[in-house]
Amino acid sequence: MPDILFHTLLLLFIAAFFAGFVDSIAGGGGLITIPAMLIAGIPPLETLGTNKLQSQFGAASATIAYARRGHVDLKAQLPMAAMATLGGALGAALAIIVPGDVLRAIMPFLLVAIALYFALKPNLSDLDSHRRISALLFGLTFVPLIGFYDGIFGPGTGSFFMLAFVSLAGFGMLKATAHTKLLNLGSNAGAFLVFLFSGAVLWKIGLLMGLGQFLGAQVGSRFAMKSGAKIIKPLLIVSCLAMAIRLLADPANPVRVWLGV
Repeated sequence: MPDILFHTLLLLFIAAFFAGFVDSIAGGGGLITIPAMLIAGIPPLETLGTNKLQSQFGAASATIAYARRGHVDLKAQLPMAAMATLGGALGAALAIIVPGDVLRAIMPFLLVAIALYFALKPNLSDLDSHRRISALLFGLTFVPLIGFYDGIFGPGTGSFFMLAFVSLAGFGMLKATAHTKLLNLGSNAGAFLVFLFSGAVLWKIGLLMGLGQFLGAQVGSRFAMKSGAKIIKPLLIVSCLAMAIRLLADPANPVRVWLGV
């Protein structure tokens, strides 16, 4: 494990807390924690593995908070969470043969499209609307596919789950947020198991940041349940745009390489 000073560990804890807060409402916490760990000097592979460890605490914390208030039925949603876990594990296992550069290139534009969808779509609220796909088909297709993406790459997974729940399952914003965290927990767990067996997990750092994630998610989920769609919608839009900008700002992003900037 890299030799990390106390003040660096404190900054990682704070970054994890903030990531847990934001992620419990709108997603995108990984774009806070991953750069923080890289800046701290943690190697890329260990960063990805450790991020999956600590992010589970935030997702679990938010899931518990939403379930206690009746926004998600954990028992009824376990099969769907299992599909997300399977997708996450397969994605992480196959990451080495997937064209990662293509994902990095198209992701910013997909995130901007999601932001525009939620910004321009009228009548988004906490009330459920018409379901466009059966729960069985949704759980067998979109859930493992998004979980698969989470295992391969990750940024924006929560936004994709949100988009699917709102546009296809007909969920209201708060209900979609609650269910998104459960499925995100599943995909994180599946990918984590793969990284665990590869030895790419730094337990002390991951558990410390996991505590920050857990506390941040408790605060964020309560904030979301209190304010509902009026806070979830704008934060989701801002989160998607911030993730897109962050990805495009990466000097290694193929779009920048292709444009020569």
